[in-house]
Amino acid sequence: MVNNMKSVAFHNLGCKVNGYEMDYMQQMLQEKGYNIVSFDAKADIYIINTCTVTNIADRKSRQMLHRAKKLNPEAIVVAVGCYVQAGKEDALKDLSIDLAIGNNRKKDIISILEEYLAERKLQTQVTEDNACTDTGTQKTLNGKTIIDIDHTNEYESMKLTRTAEHTRAFIKVQDGCNQFCSYCIIPYARGRIRSREMEEVLEEVKGLAENGYREVVLTGIHLSSYGMAAGNDFSQSKLIDLIQAVQEIEGIERIRLGSLEPRIITEDFVRKMAECSKICPHFHLSLQSGCNTVLKRMNRKYTAEEYYEKVCILRSYFKNPAITTDVIVGFPGETEEEFKETETFLRKVGFYEMHIFKYSKRKGTPAAVMEGQVPEMIKAARSNVLLELEKEMSHKYREAFLHNEVEILFEEEKMMGGRRCQIGHTKEYIRGVFETEENFSGQILSGQLTQFLEPDILLFQPQTH
Repeated sequence: MVNNMKSVAFHNLGCKVNGYEMDYMQQMLQEKGYNIVSFDAKADIYIINTCTVTNIADRKSRQMLHRAKKLNPEAIVVAVGCYVQAGKEDALKDLSIDLAIGNNRKKDIISILEEYLAERKLQTQVTEDNACTDTGTQKTLNGKTIIDIDHTNEYESMKLTRTAEHTRAFIKVQDGCNQFCSYCIIPYARGRIRSREMEEVLEEVKGLAENGYREVVLTGIHLSSYGMAAGNDFSQSKLIDLIQAVQEIEGIERIRLGSLEPRIITEDFVRKMAECSKICPHFHLSLQSGCNTVLKRMNRKYTAEEYYEKVCILRSYFKNPAITTDVIVGFPGETEEEFKETETFLRKVGFYEMHIFKYSKRKGTPAAVMEGQVPEMIKAARSNVLLELEKEMSHKYREAFLHNEVEILFEEEKMMGGRRCQIGHTKEYIRGVFETEENFSGQILSGQLTQFLEPDILLFQPQTH
């Protein structure tokens, strides 16, 4: 079908997996001849890649969909991804949505969109009443655009030649989750674990390396399940095999990992990682709570003591690795004593960064109907306590790198205080800035971090200047 150079605007919400999938959809449409424009511009088509991990994510998804329709009431507004997949009924009732596409159908964005455009063109007259009584048939092309995600083993194959970032490329290698934590909607939105073929991953990484990318971030919905069949035996994970294979690709200087399941961290796994010179000592180990009784109610399959052992293993093989995590406050039934236990545990671990979330009730999950739902005011107070702790620990971690030798991969140019600066990250993901007129994007420089410019930015002095 001829698209007549229709303009398309994208907006992404949620995780790095979503970001990868949006980059792919944008790449596909661009190659097909569509004109990609800013989301704030008046476009013919708006595509919002949605998220549903929290109530706030749902609200942001709805807001962006409604905003798109306001920007151009005549435009086609396409809702894609998790919000649609998990809340199909609400999506079909939303008059701001013209086309709804669930997960595992993003790779088919071209054929779906053009079938929709063809059907729309055939309609000679649609009354306002017809629009209001739409059963969802048109929005889903008779049910074809939203599949039963719980019963698919197909990995949605995609391949990028470029990404939104210029030096660091996020690579999706896995989808789905089998853990069914009691608070989490993601297994219902993303389905069961499935993985991308290793050769396909390596081919993509080689192509990105040839296009100048120096760092890759391996990511997935549950990355530690890469290459696994159903079950929870993480000794069967093929993630280390993938890391070792990427290590051999010329041009790639850094390998960074997305969120890891604590149970994958064993002496053998970490020893093999440490033997890979390109691996970044920056590990996100999802925790959620430092209290065993809360972890049990969450259906997390480890104890706080086991988690701490995993951190110790990482620190025994890597010098001062950056350990980051997620924490949920106000989980149903969480007492003040349980919260204090979590706070004490967080101090014991000493994280580089923490993402603090107030528990968000998700319809259809076991936690949503648990007794002892915590008032929002208490959640907010506990969140504030941990946010202050996060600032304290983050500063302490960054401070330990002052006047030490580091390497920074520069990624972007930015004006700061009227001066042109190069900004990048160390292997530990500490943000450094170098004041210079020269463009060092894509280059790795050695030097020292000399002082704080902002709480999360340090001044970098290279050896050669």
